[in-house]
Amino acid sequence: MVPRNVYKAIILIGGPQKGTRFRPFSLDLPKPLFPVAGIPILQHHVEACSRIPNIKEILVIGFYQHSQMSQFVSQLADEFNISIRYLQEFRSLGTAGGLYHFRDQILAGSPSMVIVINGDVCADFPLDELIEFHASRSEECFMTVTSTESTRSQSQNFGCLVIDPATSKLVHFVDKPSSFISCHISCGVYACSSEIFDVLTDIFRRKAASFSWSEGNSDQESMSLESDVLSPFANSGRIAVFTTLRWWSQVKTPAATIYANRHYLTLYQKMHPERLPALSDKGPVLKGLCFIHPKAKVHATAVIGPNVSIGPGVVIGAGARILESIILRDAVIQDHAHVRYSIVGWDSTIGEWSRVEGTPDDPNPNRPFAKMENKSLFDTSGKLNPSISILGSNVQVPPQVIVLNSIVLPYKELSGSVKNEIIL
Repeated sequence: MVPRNVYKAIILIGGPQKGTRFRPFSLDLPKPLFPVAGIPILQHHVEACSRIPNIKEILVIGFYQHSQMSQFVSQLADEFNISIRYLQEFRSLGTAGGLYHFRDQILAGSPSMVIVINGDVCADFPLDELIEFHASRSEECFMTVTSTESTRSQSQNFGCLVIDPATSKLVHFVDKPSSFISCHISCGVYACSSEIFDVLTDIFRRKAASFSWSEGNSDQESMSLESDVLSPFANSGRIAVFTTLRWWSQVKTPAATIYANRHYLTLYQKMHPERLPALSDKGPVLKGLCFIHPKAKVHATAVIGPNVSIGPGVVIGAGARILESIILRDAVIQDHAHVRYSIVGWDSTIGEWSRVEGTPDDPNPNRPFAKMENKSLFDTSGKLNPSISILGSNVQVPPQVIVLNSIVLPYKELSGSVKNEIIL
């Protein structure tokens, strides 16, 4: 009898010190649990992995406290009827250090292949195609990197791959190069044979051999897939590259969730149509795709969409208009308020006839392969870059004011209109 191939998936979620660009929301909730299109980012990853035939186990690796992640991970295991566990690093170990540290648990059961996904990306993950591609090259390659294309100017913000077009093998890799290398970039999604753990063991031993207490070097177990694996093994003939044209984006900042929200809602049409509300004569008025939690209360005269996600316990008043936004749990949007390109935090309130609006931060639709820009908060002159408006948790916006391109930290009560400001 031919043995059946079985697979494991690893989702690398980092930890609290890695979520600084995601503030103010990462102050209240681990970034992987932030809801996009109605469900946490991590659940989107788990759903993609659960569709892999013969998936044996999903391991979530990071250094968030166990108490912050374990309950949600257990709920996912029950929902998907798959073994899903959270493995907490004792400190940040990098994108490869956690794989090495937990290698025995990953290799338990002798999986045929291990899929590794960075937790800060959202995508229409082509995992079945990736597995098939790597399986056809697994005798000579211990890893396959998933790649997509970006614009020439944006490529320098990512890990750049130079690919041999004849063999689809990696020739050269530079992470965030200072000059143009290639338009092919790493998606942070990998298929790995068990041989990668031999590679990581050799890397660890070399680091341990050069360890010196006198130099204060205590970081020998921290390893990076990018600098410790991809760069030195490029042009070795042992790393392949699988290129996809499916949607992919990093999620480094809150603005990126608005973009990801739109694409996940589009994917729901094919994968989860039951998550999209049906049109009804009883309202509300729906304009395009949106997610409305069953426990939200939306007035029949409210106009919702396109690309809106509304969380549980949210109350939307009469005549309210919401588009291109995420409204988080228990927020209140009062009558005739207008919300556009914004995220409204948990338990926040927007008063009647008020307007909360941001500037779209989407890729340029006129530039093929353009990616989401992770802009810095301020421009070179020290001014706030135009972006979405963000209300942290428990923010109170009074009636008849305008909040434009601004960030309001949690537990603030505005007294008037604000424009291009951070309210601390």
